[in-house]
Amino acid sequence: MTASVFEHPFLAGLLGDEEMASYFTAAADIEALLAFETALAEAEAAEGIISEGAAAAIREVAGQFAPDLADLSAGTAGDGVVMPGLLRQIRPSLDPEAAKALHNGATSQDAIDASMAMRLMGVSLVLDRRLAQLGDRLAQWGIEAGDAEVMAHTRMQAARPTQFQRKLSSWADPLVRCRLRLEQIAPRAFALRFGGAVGDRAELGEQADAVADRVAASLGLFAAPGSLHTERDGIAEFGHWLSLVTGALGKLGQDVALALQSEVGELRLEGGGTSSAMAHKQNPVGAEMLVTLARFNATLVSGLHHSLVHENERSGAAWTLEWMLLPQMAMAAGAATRIAEELLGNLSLAEI
Repeated sequence: MTASVFEHPFLAGLLGDEEMASYFTAAADIEALLAFETALAEAEAAEGIISEGAAAAIREVAGQFAPDLADLSAGTAGDGVVMPGLLRQIRPSLDPEAAKALHNGATSQDAIDASMAMRLMGVSLVLDRRLAQLGDRLAQWGIEAGDAEVMAHTRMQAARPTQFQRKLSSWADPLVRCRLRLEQIAPRAFALRFGGAVGDRAELGEQADAVADRVAASLGLFAAPGSLHTERDGIAEFGHWLSLVTGALGKLGQDVALALQSEVGELRLEGGGTSSAMAHKQNPVGAEMLVTLARFNATLVSGLHHSLVHENERSGAAWTLEWMLLPQMAMAAGAATRIAEELLGNLSLAEI
């Protein structure tokens, strides 16, 4: 058994998402941490801070590194972060010069924030692709529906007939806006947060900004003028965006569940959930889960706003809260887009 429904042995069949989960494995995290260390060494070699030989050695060792996860777990329990233990495991494989050059001018937060940013950018690309597919599916349904009408409902009461295409647009248009918002927030959400020990990049002197820009470019992240160690508004924006995605799909799910009611019957569902007591039922499980996931992320997004309060130059408390919340919110958004795609494939407009 697991504490997370997204990884639960059987609840994951309902709420999990294997593609999304791949971004939150220990292997994915360590791969991204090593990518940061390699990019940092190569940037510093390019700026003449460390030797090309040291950078090459770091790159080679990082490419072959196999972590001792039990040791990393024990180290993290004591240090609060994984990086001291990870560096202790890597350095014995390096010559003295390269061992000294490894992680030069950086701090644990630089590497850990970069890892999260790289993986969340991957998450965003998956979600953007799925939102585009959902938009295409809704557009196709609109073409197929033509001038068909359904009953509009205001305040849960029958109002007057309206075109089904208008209903579809209320599901599709928010998805388009979500995709546009992602473009707007990306430079802040997926910035390289790099500042060294206290966030001022002082360890790298006049070449600090050049090194940071090189690292950002190498990792596919956006360059930032400062460390952003304690300025977390871009991260909160991304969490807010995840909640907007699940909220938009929750609206779709709620409308579908209502339209599938036996007393309404405006939509038809193939392959609904069965009941252990009533064999005649086809429960709108997918539609219900979209509502659940919307409410889940709406709850967690407030936690990210709490994590905006990073005291002074670094916060262990607020920072750790991000690690707890962001993966769960991303998993919820992934599950919602997956379920919505499956649901739309099983829905049709009933002939009333």
